[in-house]
Amino acid sequence: MILVDGEGTPLGADVASASQAEVNLIEPLLNKRTARRRPTRLLYDRAADSDPLRKRLAKRCIELICPHRKNRKKPKTQDGRKLRRYKRRYKVERSISWLFNNRRLLVRHERYADLFLAFIQLACTFTILSRF
Repeated sequence: MILVDGEGTPLGADVASASQAEVNLIEPLLNKRTARRRPTRLLYDRAADSDPLRKRLAKRCIELICPHRKNRKKPKTQDGRKLRRYKRRYKVERSISWLFNNRRLLVRHERYADLFLAFIQLACTFTILSRF
């Protein structure tokens, strides 16, 4: 998982098992950010549509912006006005594609998660340096 700012600059990365739910991985990623300032809004895909996660992020003064799942039973918590920001999510996908320009990350060759995280952080560093 990768955390980027509004321009696509990587701010943090985390590696976890693929068997865990993505909802449980968002808060540890926010704790591993490199910027001192906490984000005010978090754009995510439908996998983060969880009312307990929204409440936990609201306690941290972070607004979760993600589309609701189609099979949602409870009433919607946000209207379409906030989802207009969701159209800028392409910047996140673009940042991920920048990282995957490194062949070592495209196919995970590393057996240990610590080494894979180190290569991700190195790729994030090269991405940041190439932008300046």
